[in-house]
Amino acid sequence: MKRTALFLLATSIGVLLTTAAHARDQIRIVGSSTVYPFVTSAAEQFGLAEKFRTPIVEATGTGGGFKLFCNGVGENTPDISNASRKITESEVKLCKKNGVTDIVEISIGYDGIVLANKRGAPLLDLSKKQIFMALARELPDGKGGWQKNPYKTWKQIDARFPDMPIAVYGPPPTSGTRDAFVELAMEPGCDAFPEFTKRFPDVKERHKNCHLLREDGGYIEAGEDDNILVQKLISNEKTLGILGYSYYEENIGNIQASAIGGVVPTPETVDAKKYDMLRGLYVYVKAQHVGVINGIAEFMRELTSENAIGEDGYLTAKGLLPLSDAEMASVHETVKTLEK
Repeated sequence: MKRTALFLLATSIGVLLTTAAHARDQIRIVGSSTVYPFVTSAAEQFGLAEKFRTPIVEATGTGGGFKLFCNGVGENTPDISNASRKITESEVKLCKKNGVTDIVEISIGYDGIVLANKRGAPLLDLSKKQIFMALARELPDGKGGWQKNPYKTWKQIDARFPDMPIAVYGPPPTSGTRDAFVELAMEPGCDAFPEFTKRFPDVKERHKNCHLLREDGGYIEAGEDDNILVQKLISNEKTLGILGYSYYEENIGNIQASAIGGVVPTPETVDAKKYDMLRGLYVYVKAQHVGVINGIAEFMRELTSENAIGEDGYLTAKGLLPLSDAEMASVHETVKTLEK
């Protein structure tokens, strides 16, 4: 009887494990709202082949995606997380703490960060120092001390600018677009002030403080959805917004981009990297789910194919900036490691 009971228990556990392993027949993807339209297009293309079901893709923001992705291993957790920045050390630690120990990073291309406003409104040509002056939480007071950001209008920053209030819509702290903006614009703008270097000689500590955005209405959090941000710009010509280049391209009939350092973001300046507000876009695969959730390796082959992210790919046509030949070759080698 004991042997029979043990056999039945072992059989039951085996059935449960088998059921858990095959309970979900759709890939689940979370993460960046910027990467969302690209991965969604690839998911739809993948589903057309009819061998696998179309993956479920959710726009949760880069930070929110990593929280879900790093929550553990198993059918109730996502298989892939999209990101408009690299995963951080603290996120890797969270993953490891919850048993997510095998993460594969794959670059899919590039996007730009744009400061835009309503088409027909005054156009700005901003230096990164001026962007920092407009949006920093604290600035030197010119007397050896520090003050809360005193600037209320763009004209106060530069007499050539319009007498327009500083009101910039942007993403929340969980967004990869915000992370990219503070790294690409706020850090170099901050470094232009010797007072910050003197106050924070350690680069890491300095940049952490340079990332702090004003909280008095000059910077307005607009959520993760760039489509909503675009509508806010269209409805108020006295505001600017921080968004991805791909969203800007989609809405170029309604909004216009500020020049940064004299360079306006266009397909030509972005492709030639003359416009330097560029950031990488990534997907992170939970390798422990490969072979358990069907189709992950196959989906990654589709997403990283020449047909998708090559120079004439269907994602490139949607605004994704392509990888170099060397980067593409490296990506294909990485994807091969998923084919278990």
